[in-house]
Amino acid sequence: MGKLAHSSLHDKQIETLATQSQSELIKVKGSRILGRIITVCLILLIIILFLPWRQTIPGKGTVTALRPEDRPQTVQNQIGGRIERWAVREGQEVKKGDTILVISETSQSYFDPELPLRLDEQLEAKKGSEAAALQKMDATNAQIQALGSGLRYQLSAAENKVHQSENYVKIDSADLVAVQNFYETSKARLQRYESGYKNGLFSLTDIETRRLKLQEDQAKVIGQQNKLNNSKQALLNALIDLDNIKAKYQESLAKAQSDMSSALSSRASVRGEIAKLRNDISNISIRRALYIVRAPQDGFVVKTLKAGIGENIKEGESIATLQPLHPQVAAELYVNAMDVPLILDTSDVRLQFEGWPSVQFSGWPSVAVGTFAGKVWAIDRVSSNGGKYRLLIKQTAPVPENDEPWPIQLRQGSGVYGRIILRSVPLWYEIWRQLNGFPPSLEKEPSEKESGKK
Repeated sequence: MGKLAHSSLHDKQIETLATQSQSELIKVKGSRILGRIITVCLILLIIILFLPWRQTIPGKGTVTALRPEDRPQTVQNQIGGRIERWAVREGQEVKKGDTILVISETSQSYFDPELPLRLDEQLEAKKGSEAAALQKMDATNAQIQALGSGLRYQLSAAENKVHQSENYVKIDSADLVAVQNFYETSKARLQRYESGYKNGLFSLTDIETRRLKLQEDQAKVIGQQNKLNNSKQALLNALIDLDNIKAKYQESLAKAQSDMSSALSSRASVRGEIAKLRNDISNISIRRALYIVRAPQDGFVVKTLKAGIGENIKEGESIATLQPLHPQVAAELYVNAMDVPLILDTSDVRLQFEGWPSVQFSGWPSVAVGTFAGKVWAIDRVSSNGGKYRLLIKQTAPVPENDEPWPIQLRQGSGVYGRIILRSVPLWYEIWRQLNGFPPSLEKEPSEKESGKK
C-alpha cells in the first residue's frame, strides 16, 4: 500500500512538471517562416531575372579635342637662328600673333644688314639691261624694215633691167633675121649677075659692085650676131645681178634676225634674273619677319621646349607647346575589336570623368549619378596599339533635360570611363550571355522594329 501511494504521488509530480514546462516553452514556427522567406526570395529572384537590363560596351580613354586644331600643338620656328629673347613664360595666355620668341640670324648669306638695298641695286641694273635689250630689238626691227624697203627698190630696178635686156635681145634677134635676109638676097643677086655676065647681060663692074654689096651684107650679119650675143650676155648679167640682190638681202635679213634672236634671248635671260632678284628680295623680307616666332592661335603656353639665351636652334625645331584657348572637348575611348560592329554612329554614351564623383549602374544608366551624356562622333577604321579601336565621343547637343553639360574644367589628357548604350534585354539573358562569353545582341529594340516597318 505504501509503495502504491508513493508511485502515484511521483506520477502526479511528473505531470505537474510537464504541464509547467509546456506552459513556459515558446511555440517554435521557424520552419514555416523559413519556407515562406525562401518562397518570397524565389519569387523576387524570378521577378528580378525578368527585369529589363540595358546592355553596354565599356571603354576607357582620355579627354581630347574634337577638332585637330583644338589639340595641343608644338610651335616651330621656320628658320634656323640663335635665341635672343623669350617674350612669354610657361602657363601664360597668348593671343594669335603675340610674340613668343625672338631669334637672330646665323647664316652667313644673310649677315649683311643692307642686303635688301644691295638686291634693289642689282634689280635696277638688270632693269637697265632689259631696257637695252628692248632698244636693240627696236633697232633690229627698224633695220629689218629698212632692208625690206631697200630690197623692193633694188628688186624693181633689177627686174626692169632684166626686162630691158630681154627686149634688147628680142630686137637684136629681129635685126639679125633682117640682116640675114638681106645677105641671102645679095647672094642670090650676085649669082644672077654672074650668070648674066656670062651671057653678056652685065658688065664686070656690075659684078664687082654686087660682090662688094654681098661682103657688106655679110659684115652686117656678123656684126648683128655679135650685137645679139652682147644683148644675151647683158640679159644674163641682169639676171645674175637680180639673184645677187636677193642673196644679199637674204644674208642681211638672216643677220638681222640673228641679232633679233640674240636680243630676245638676252631679254629673256635678263627677265629671268629680274624675277630671281625679286624672289630673293621677297624671301629676304619674309625671312626677316620670321625672326619673331608668333603664336598661331589663342591659347596657353604649356611648356617651353628650349631654354636659355644665345642657344642655336635648327630650322623646323619645336620650341614650345601651345594649348588652344577654347577647345571643343571630346572623349577618346578604346573598345575591344569584338564590340566595334555593335556600335553605331548614333549610339548614346554615358561618361565618367576622373575627378568627378559618380555612381554608375551598368544595366540601368538612367539611375546613374555623376555621369554625363555623350554621342559617338567617329569610329576609327583601323585598330590602335593593342588591337583596340578608338572612338570619339562628343557632347550631346542639346543637353538632355535630366543631364548636365560637361564640366568646363575638363582638361585634355585626363582619364574618362564610358559605356556605350545598346538595347534592353532581360536580366537572365544578360547573365546567360556573360557566363557564356557571348557579345551583346545585335537585334534592334522592338519599338525600332515596329517603327521601321511602319
